[in-house]
Amino acid sequence: MAQPLVKKDDDRDDEAEYSPFLGIEKGAVLQEARVFNDPQLDPRRCSQVITKLLYLLNQGESFTKVEATEVFFAVTKLFQSRDIGLRRMVYLMIKELSPSADEVIIVTSSLMKDMNSKTDMYRANAIRVLCRITDGTLLTQIERYLKQAIVDKNPVVASAALVSGIHLLQTNPEIVKRWSNEVQEAVQSRAALVQFHALALLHQIRQNDRLAVSKLVTSLTRGTVRSPLAQCLLIRYTSQVIRESGSTQTGDRPFYDFLEGCLRHKAEMVIFEAARAITELNGVTSRELTPAITVLQLFLSSSKPVLRFAAVRTLNKVAMTHPMAVTNCNIDMESLISDQNRSIATLAITTLLKTGNESSVDRLMKQITNFMSDIADEFKIVVVEAIRSLCLKFPLKYRSLMNFLSNILREEGGFEYKKAIVDSIVILIRDIPDAKESGLLHLCEFIEDCEFTYLSTQILHFLGIEGPKTSDPSKYIRYIYNRVHLENATVRASAVSTLAKFGALVDSLKPRIFVLLRRCLFDSDDEVRDRATLYINTLGGDGSVVETDKDVKDFLFGSLDLPLVNLETSLKTYEPSEEPFDINSVPKEIKSQPLAEKKAPGKKPTGLGAPPAAPLSTVDAYEKLLSSIPEFANFGKLFKSSAPVELTEAETEYSVNAVKHIFDSNVVFQYNCTNTIPDQLLENVTVIVDSSEAEEFAEVLSKAIRSLPYDTPGQTFVAFEKPEGVPAVGKFSNMLKFIGKEVDPTTGETEDDGVEDEYQLEDLEVVAADYMLKVGVSNFRNAWESMGDDFERVDEYGLGPRESLAEAVNAVINLLGMQPCEGTEAVPNNSRSHTCLLSGVYIGNVRVLARISFGVDGPKDVAMKLAVRSEDEGVSDAIHEIVASG
Repeated sequence: MAQPLVKKDDDRDDEAEYSPFLGIEKGAVLQEARVFNDPQLDPRRCSQVITKLLYLLNQGESFTKVEATEVFFAVTKLFQSRDIGLRRMVYLMIKELSPSADEVIIVTSSLMKDMNSKTDMYRANAIRVLCRITDGTLLTQIERYLKQAIVDKNPVVASAALVSGIHLLQTNPEIVKRWSNEVQEAVQSRAALVQFHALALLHQIRQNDRLAVSKLVTSLTRGTVRSPLAQCLLIRYTSQVIRESGSTQTGDRPFYDFLEGCLRHKAEMVIFEAARAITELNGVTSRELTPAITVLQLFLSSSKPVLRFAAVRTLNKVAMTHPMAVTNCNIDMESLISDQNRSIATLAITTLLKTGNESSVDRLMKQITNFMSDIADEFKIVVVEAIRSLCLKFPLKYRSLMNFLSNILREEGGFEYKKAIVDSIVILIRDIPDAKESGLLHLCEFIEDCEFTYLSTQILHFLGIEGPKTSDPSKYIRYIYNRVHLENATVRASAVSTLAKFGALVDSLKPRIFVLLRRCLFDSDDEVRDRATLYINTLGGDGSVVETDKDVKDFLFGSLDLPLVNLETSLKTYEPSEEPFDINSVPKEIKSQPLAEKKAPGKKPTGLGAPPAAPLSTVDAYEKLLSSIPEFANFGKLFKSSAPVELTEAETEYSVNAVKHIFDSNVVFQYNCTNTIPDQLLENVTVIVDSSEAEEFAEVLSKAIRSLPYDTPGQTFVAFEKPEGVPAVGKFSNMLKFIGKEVDPTTGETEDDGVEDEYQLEDLEVVAADYMLKVGVSNFRNAWESMGDDFERVDEYGLGPRESLAEAVNAVINLLGMQPCEGTEAVPNNSRSHTCLLSGVYIGNVRVLARISFGVDGPKDVAMKLAVRSEDEGVSDAIHEIVASG
């Protein structure tokens, strides 16, 4: 046995493949399971077989109905053994097999006997198993025992009952809610874990009653919660109550005072949880931050790495919103740059870069230079991004920062690291005009030795845009033309395109460019030769009549602003004819699936500007309509328009639907109204909107319909202001208000006097999906990998009981409002797991990708693992917040 252990220690590469269960097969293990039927049981042998069965189940091995039943009945025979270790394995096996209702009866009596046993270990585990496999009918029979267990003197038994209650709350909430008195009593327990689990269950029981949660938190903050774990939980619930109240409290502010009081607790976990909670409060002031920052500063010098890491990570987040509040910790954080834990050192240096002033930049750069060689690429990327932000903050320091980026660009590193540096240099060139010349030269020097084709082509593309705008464009030609001789075909083709861009924009270089392009006509690659021929012809180098300068520049610099899937579809449907293919005929938006029609085929007209087709196909029409209204001119570019939402029933006297237009700082509701009463004219038609349930929105203007004759659609608008770039949500109640005038059916004349009237409409909601554009990608894997994991966020969620896996998948897609890719919205019948790929553009034009793995846990419960990548860290967090709150 010593041999493999030595090999495992010596050869670390093989460690991931090492497993004591390597090579076991289901058939062989099922044969071994016959040992459960032996008259003389061998507890150790039986435990080993159960361990193998559990391994197979957790590796996804599927057992047929017959196999599972045979194993289950064999395992139940092991109850006759008095071996404690084997009994615990039996409990685990029964839980994993999840027996059917008719099989549960077989073990119920044994488990209930164990639940009333004098052995506490039996009692605790029996409670866990019973609650896992039982249904509502049996639960009512054992409810009395569970209530007694909650207040049991043995903390192991009490905790088992409480944790079981937390799980049962998802399937049998009405029964668990009857345990409130016992759970309330358990909250006062002296046992740390019992108090922790009791508080968690009591909060879940009351979580849908905001007032009850507030009362619970109020009573406990005034009492004595002894358990540090329970105290941490109480701090989180207190923060939740403060957030839901909408603003910080006035007067003595008991909730904030409680958080501040926890900073003086004996347990370090409580102190940190309170400090973190204070720093994350909305609208927290610098004065309120001070005690929390002071505590975190003390943690920076702790001997425990976990405390140092927790403190510096929290300070790093605070520095994003309150950099001045963190400056007092800079001296302590500078000492952490040399910390043995590289994660701590990285967070320290990035926090210093956020909080440092202009005079400290040079000192920090010297420290970072020595630091960079000791950390992995993933940490280097974080530092590079922090340096980029610092340079944008202090543009006069661009020389030293640009030189630093150039130096590390020449060092060894992986693709993602080099890409982060190149992206940073590109951003600095664009945002700091003085940095353009030196930045472009640094990039040119880098591609001389660049081993990554993608980076070389991207640099050449950027060089073709910015190089001709410099004072001396000719100095870049040598670097570009060298790529034609020394690189692979992909880079050579990109270099040819870059040369053509210089020729189009710099007249003095055009003869030289022609000479270089003609040399490219003898290249061995078809793509290079074809590009050279095309650009010589476009620039007029072959003696032909050239197009106008504008046409040449549009051709060379215009982007193919089309989804490739749309271009491919249009090319496939194009039939060769005398008329050439018109690229302008290709739709620019990916069509979303139309929403199900809510009305019959003979429904009333929806009005101009409100076609019932998919919303993305009408963005241009909506934008044109809104831009024609002067009041909306300063709202900026329209981000998205929703599909029409019906606000009236099918056969009512007035037909109204609404379209939500989303801008960066505004939301405009377009109400499409149709008068369906022949003998009535409506005048001064408006919609009165109550936004009391949408606190982040403020109404700024309303535009009425002057006159609405019979069967003639019209639009009235109500505009709201919201925080810029924030995906605010809320519910709006709507009341249609108008002056109704009778119309003579014979003469068509309208009476002078009218009657003011109003008509209640359905509520309208702005949801998180309204801030997401459905924009697909043709190759999800490439898009996912090119996006990188800089801002990747991964978490797991329970979706509760669902009718089917397909229903759960559709619910999440609708919640996020993203475009399913590669047909992953379709779930195979009877599937118990599925992966869905989603793509979209979030408000602010931030690309987002999501990979979601669904699985059925138990009879109908669905669990979900969500991985999100985007171009912005805040957006990745926002997607998870949408799912968590949805």
